Amino acid sequence: MRRGLSLGILIATLVSGIAAAQQPAPNYPTRQVRIVVPYPPGGPTDLIARLVAQKLGERLGQSFFIENVSGASGQVAHAAADGYTLLAVTNDFAVASVTNSNLPYDPVKDFSPITTMSTSPSVVAVNPSVPAKNLTELVALIKAAPEKYNYAAMGIGFGQLSSERLFKLGLKLDALPRVPFNGAAPAINATLAGDTPILMMGLPPVAPYLSAGKLRALAVTSLKRSQAYPDIPTLAEAGVPNQSSELVIGMVAPAGTPPAIVALLQMQIAEIVHLPDVTATFDKLSFQPLGNTPAEFADQIKSDIAVWSKVMKDANIPVN
Repeated sequence: MRRGLSLGILIATLVSGIAAAQQPAPNYPTRQVRIVVPYPPGGPTDLIARLVAQKLGERLGQSFFIENVSGASGQVAHAAADGYTLLAVTNDFAVASVTNSNLPYDPVKDFSPITTMSTSPSVVAVNPSVPAKNLTELVALIKAAPEKYNYAAMGIGFGQLSSERLFKLGLKLDALPRVPFNGAAPAINATLAGDTPILMMGLPPVAPYLSAGKLRALAVTSLKRSQAYPDIPTLAEAGVPNQSSELVIGMVAPAGTPPAIVALLQMQIAEIVHLPDVTATFDKLSFQPLGNTPAEFADQIKSDIAVWSKVMKDANIPVN
């Protein structure tokens, strides 16, 4: 899988390089570059952004530093479009535009996509006390005794919509209570304690508990099985088609950032995320490197908006 993916990224990088070669080489950077991470330190977006920032600094000769500012996407949208303020984003960057009617930015109009740095699936897992060994058995258990079950998931954004799409629309468990959490750690702890016997969360924070046997995985949400956990079936393999989704972590810049700078950053990041030491770190975090082109990332953002807008409507989820 990785060989085919790497070949695709190489071709995309070469094409991007040809486009960049047709533009004047940018005198960039000439000073330090700020990468805003709109999440607290220590989470997966922060960790991956810091890893990439370090490598960018080593390659381009200027400091790329991380600034953690919750909810700062709107601020970056109005920053100078000169390449010296960048934003690390996840699916929530696009999803927020369909869940929040008062969003202070437009993810399509206000930003120039650079690249997707990494992807990772979510996982459906259960406390070991739940006897189900697969999704079919889990659905049967819930239907037989619905009062015994609920599930933990993120309270807002991509995590909320992907979990509601699966349980409401995919598994037809409309009455199964969703217990929202504002972070992965409290949701996982609740499932470990048995308070919420079912969990749907990003694979990276759940992975250590799967390895330790403290949680049992039933399915991952990616199109293909996780390289780190090849024994876990995909949702499609588990009998639930058309439910695939992945957490993406990408980089964007304010709209109007010179295309030559965007192309330079994309090529550098695409190479960085496929370096052996970086891919080894990604593997430990249960992430896969990507490094797609700005156009491909732009299409992903537009697709997220369309897909999750439909989920909001079909699942009767109100707009905030």
